[in-house]
Amino acid sequence: MFDIVFLGTSASAPSIYRGLSAQAILAGEDRFLVDCGEGTQRQILRSGIGFKKLNRILLTHSHLDHILGLGGLVSTFTRWESMDDLTIVGGEHTLERVRTLLFDVVLVGQTPPIPIYLETVTEATEIYRGKNFTVSAFPVTHRGRGCFGYTFQEDNHRPFLAEKADKLSVPHGPERGRLVKGETVTLADGRIIRPDMLLGEEEKGVKVCITGDIARTDNIEQYVADADVLITESTFLDSEREEANSFGHITAQQAAELAKSVNIKHLLITHVSRRYREYDVIKEAQATFPNSTVVRDLDHYSIRRGQALEKVEQDS
Repeated sequence: MFDIVFLGTSASAPSIYRGLSAQAILAGEDRFLVDCGEGTQRQILRSGIGFKKLNRILLTHSHLDHILGLGGLVSTFTRWESMDDLTIVGGEHTLERVRTLLFDVVLVGQTPPIPIYLETVTEATEIYRGKNFTVSAFPVTHRGRGCFGYTFQEDNHRPFLAEKADKLSVPHGPERGRLVKGETVTLADGRIIRPDMLLGEEEKGVKVCITGDIARTDNIEQYVADADVLITESTFLDSEREEANSFGHITAQQAAELAKSVNIKHLLITHVSRRYREYDVIKEAQATFPNSTVVRDLDHYSIRRGQALEKVEQDS
């Protein structure tokens, strides 16, 4: 149901191999950008996903390593790309900085050629309803006001059981199509067939959670519990937990402890500091939660109902 493309995975400042925070979530015809660090638009081009329909940007917080790429990206969107509008979502303080960046710098003295909507989030709430999925925001603790994570939740589903339809002699064609849509049909012989007569047990939809930068994990457990994929930060190793806490971050071990405690299936670690070797970060996380991965720029993962997380290999 969801594809995740990591566009930037470094903490605070870019490294030779890692750009600043950004990830794209692809959900059918809907596409979202979560955070937009410096250089994001070039990473979008390198990833091959392109700009088309990437017109909803969700921001976790106001720090520049997560929003500074908006200047160039919005300039490109408004000058060169065919878009009907652009919506940027975030906390109040985050959008104050975005408003200054866009309207006092990038677009100063101009009327944007497309509508740009700034949607403020103030609490845990659903912010978007797509086809068979929702996007919700949830509050997180970091440095500063109004920090949020985001959950992409596929709707639960009851599969249509063709063998039951065969037993009831439901003909192939429009009747089955209407039943799949949840409509009751009357067959030619007068029998009334309800959808629940042909549907299997409810299957849980895929759940993907992105926390952004966080200083603690106990206050987000209710929002990320049972996620198929949890994407969170690991700016420090646990030997420096006290320093991590003072800067509003968590360690690889804390990320793994969260995943283990709330029944996460796959932990994807990002926001990696240049001070550490990737090997040491993944070693620490996997010691507590074996199904942990440190992601890299341009990594592409796919998650579907009833299937394990799959890494999509890119064409060379």
